Amino acid sequence: MDTQMFCFQCEQTAGCSGCTSSRGTCGKTAHTAALQDQLTSALVDLARVAHRGGVATQETYHRIIEGLFVTVTNVNFDDKAIETYTQGVREHMRELAAHAKVELPDAYNVETLWQAEDTLRSLKSLILFGLRGMGAYAHHAWVLGYTDESMNRFFVEGLASLADETLSLDDLIALSLKVGEVNLTCMALLDKANTKTYGTPSPTEVEMKIEPGPFIVVSGHDLHDLYLLLEQTKGTGVSVYTHGEMLPAHGYPELRKYDHLKGHFGTAWQNQQKEFAQIPGAFLFTTNCLMPPRDSYADRVFTTSVVGYEGLQHIGEDKDFAPVIAKAKELGGFGQTQQFFGTNGGTVLSTGFGHGTILGLADTVVGAVQSGAIKHFFLVGGCDGARSGRNYFSEFVDQAPQDSIILTLGCGKFRFNDRDLGDIGGIPRLLDMGQCNDAYGAIQVALALADAFKCEVNELPLSLVLSWYEQKAVCILLTLLHLGIKGIRLGPTLPAFVSPAVLEVLVNTFELAPISTPEDDLKALM
Repeated sequence: MDTQMFCFQCEQTAGCSGCTSSRGTCGKTAHTAALQDQLTSALVDLARVAHRGGVATQETYHRIIEGLFVTVTNVNFDDKAIETYTQGVREHMRELAAHAKVELPDAYNVETLWQAEDTLRSLKSLILFGLRGMGAYAHHAWVLGYTDESMNRFFVEGLASLADETLSLDDLIALSLKVGEVNLTCMALLDKANTKTYGTPSPTEVEMKIEPGPFIVVSGHDLHDLYLLLEQTKGTGVSVYTHGEMLPAHGYPELRKYDHLKGHFGTAWQNQQKEFAQIPGAFLFTTNCLMPPRDSYADRVFTTSVVGYEGLQHIGEDKDFAPVIAKAKELGGFGQTQQFFGTNGGTVLSTGFGHGTILGLADTVVGAVQSGAIKHFFLVGGCDGARSGRNYFSEFVDQAPQDSIILTLGCGKFRFNDRDLGDIGGIPRLLDMGQCNDAYGAIQVALALADAFKCEVNELPLSLVLSWYEQKAVCILLTLLHLGIKGIRLGPTLPAFVSPAVLEVLVNTFELAPISTPEDDLKALM
């Protein structure tokens, strides 16, 4: 493969086939892509040593989980940081091998995966990308002190399998679905970590305005970083606003209690270069999705945890956010209240409809279905992105029948979450269930409804219409397939790494289908 780089892990990959030039569509350079490949190769080697010697430690698991997260799309663009992660992985591998008295394996090169036969490449990519997404969720749980030994062992098994040339295609298909099974455990763990730490989310309305005075906008998914920032900004006169996937933080009682957590700024992640340009506040990225910052605001952007970009100030493990606070004070904020708007001109967003809240309404929901007031449920969620065609999801919601409920999660909701869709018997028609990792909650709601109606999930008046962008969406899709959920509509394009042969299996087994038009899909799903 005579290319400057090769990457096809995200939905926006060039030509729907793969980024191969000097810079990927996400903004990473060919050199950065090569360093991420080296990190991936090192992680596979570490997993092989740990698997062979049976001597994985908590440090082993942490380095694997953290390293996988670093390679997720739009997380880390800092070459030096990636090199440091790789060095740490290889040093730990050598220590582990010496302790277990096992020989170091011949170095694995992930480029052999990119160059493999089409179907083999497809299945191993599906495993790798699913592990990367699961690594992100496991990392969120880890920082809150929650982990799971069986999940950790599977990270080792799954990564080691990438270098195993003896596995058949059937073995790899089974392993792909195993990723989905273990990811269900991972999402359950994260749900427990979040709710035990910050309480059960409850419905709340969040305003899209910024009040006078200095402020910090927090983006990403890591609730712990937001909590630490809220603690450090108490009494400083600095307000805090959420951005992107941090919006659901407002639903958690232990975060909502901070009166200087004011509201939400901006729409989906891919609009940040335009939306950040004229804002006199500091920005903190806790996880993905960071876009290469423009010069007009780069001096106001800070990163922490696994996020990095060359030239930006990084807040290390000490989590001392003093530089972010100082920058916010220096900028001063707005002199008067500024009203901002959602994608469709709305000014208020609703969130906090987690599975705890929805299941608390189970009797009401069941009654509404039995009476015919609710005819159908649509889960319209997932990742947003810049590729044309994503207006499909807002049009789908617009055209959904008035007697249907729209469940949503992930950043894809910013296409329509500022709209007032009304209610059915007091139940809002649009229910924001949270971040992408809160797909676990949507699964629990589906299982509870199936139990209430004494039927299988696939027999419910429930349809899944999902958008995808990066690898967390991949592992969630694998979880849904593991559960046997059929008829999922996926868009705006199908993954480039899914070969025709693998796609045929997914279509025949799970009735997975690409989106078409809102009109045609609604007819097919109702």
